[in-house]
Amino acid sequence: MTITVTPFGAADEPAIEQAYQIGVAQVAADLPDFPPFCRRRFMALFHHPMPGSEAIHLLAQIDGEPVGFLALDLPQLDNTENASADLVVHPAYRRRGVGRALYEHGLDVLRERGRKRVSAMSPTQLPDEPDRPSPGSAFATSLGAVDALPDVRRRLDTADLDQAKLDSLLADARSRSTGYEVLFWRGRTPDELVADVAYLDGRLLADAPMGELAWEPEQVDAERVRGTEQVLEARGKRRYHVGVRHEASGRLVAWTLLDLGAAADWHAYQQITIVDPDHRGRRLGLLAKIENLRHLLAHEPAVRAIDTFNAATNDHMIAINEQLGFRVLDRWSNWQLTI
Repeated sequence: MTITVTPFGAADEPAIEQAYQIGVAQVAADLPDFPPFCRRRFMALFHHPMPGSEAIHLLAQIDGEPVGFLALDLPQLDNTENASADLVVHPAYRRRGVGRALYEHGLDVLRERGRKRVSAMSPTQLPDEPDRPSPGSAFATSLGAVDALPDVRRRLDTADLDQAKLDSLLADARSRSTGYEVLFWRGRTPDELVADVAYLDGRLLADAPMGELAWEPEQVDAERVRGTEQVLEARGKRRYHVGVRHEASGRLVAWTLLDLGAAADWHAYQQITIVDPDHRGRRLGLLAKIENLRHLLAHEPAVRAIDTFNAATNDHMIAINEQLGFRVLDRWSNWQLTI
């Protein structure tokens, strides 16, 4: 048995297709309640990389059979000592050294580029088996990686939404947020809001609990927002936004985002929710989330499940999400390895 690892990129369509099929098998085996592995999103990774990032892909084969891949993301504008990784081994070829071979080749790449840390995310336990570590957890632990930031995934079942409770929560939030205006948009951020969205987006890593994860706040400006929007469009993301504008200053001071991928119309993610520190304590986060939940469902009636991830210590955001009806599904680990 011979394991080979080779780089591949946008021009190598057969390798991209082979890696895609490995991803399909991995999601079906390890994440059965997730949407199917999205072809449009995966293909766009090679032709539409995120702005300010270098993407590197490695394909592993056993005697010519594709069995695993490694995707490395190397930030270029900030966090230039860091990298993030997604290492996937086909379920039928695990425990044969494929992950180790990809890991070792990936380390060589990262060292050549002066990276000092690499991070990756995986479920902590197997589905429905809380006492058994997932393949990702077992592998990361064997490498000496540490769980630098425990995460919890919660899901909202839209069929169980308590509309009367949402009405009550929304009325309370509105009573505490006089002097603020709620704004709705889909997809591309309006020109007059893009600078404020960039500021709020850049605050996220400064404000959110990061545990021991050595990841510095990102430097986000309007150009980076526009570049990210173009990438998300190419990947088939349908995006629903609510912002809250402070009427006296004209500034957008809160923002939340829900999105859907191209692979499933029944599933959405609750993404970023951020409130400017100077405007906290007025229920603006709750206000924005409820308004955007209804915004999404008005346009995407097929959505029946919305997932969100929160740091296990992010008590404030967890409390808001649980008020809306989000319930714990599983726990995840943000692994960090010093190179």
